[in-house]
Amino acid sequence: MKNTILTTCLALALSSCSLTSTTVIGPKDSFVLGNNPHRAFKVSIVNASNFTISSYHAPIGGGTHSPLTLAPNAKAKIKVDKNTALVISNSSADTATVKLKVTGDTGLSMGYKN
Repeated sequence: MKNTILTTCLALALSSCSLTSTTVIGPKDSFVLGNNPHRAFKVSIVNASNFTISSYHAPIGGGTHSPLTLAPNAKAKIKVDKNTALVISNSSADTATVKLKVTGDTGLSMGYKN
């Protein structure tokens, strides 16, 4: 019984983890979050740039879906399915900055793709 309670508490603690980041994305570059096997996660994103950025979902098995465009200072909450990456793209000639809060599975790969 003790093991069951401890396992349940550990699972609840891990599922309530979050990470916060101010991420810089270079000109004509993209930031890729979760391009690895993982559970579902949620992202609260704020475009802290003076220009529009975009994002889309990219399942690790291939394809893309759910494109989103964020105006300057716009906020969005994005739900991302398991085994799906969130790609945040900066198509401008200037450096972009986004503020991210990730909840759910936080064992996500993070990298850049241009």
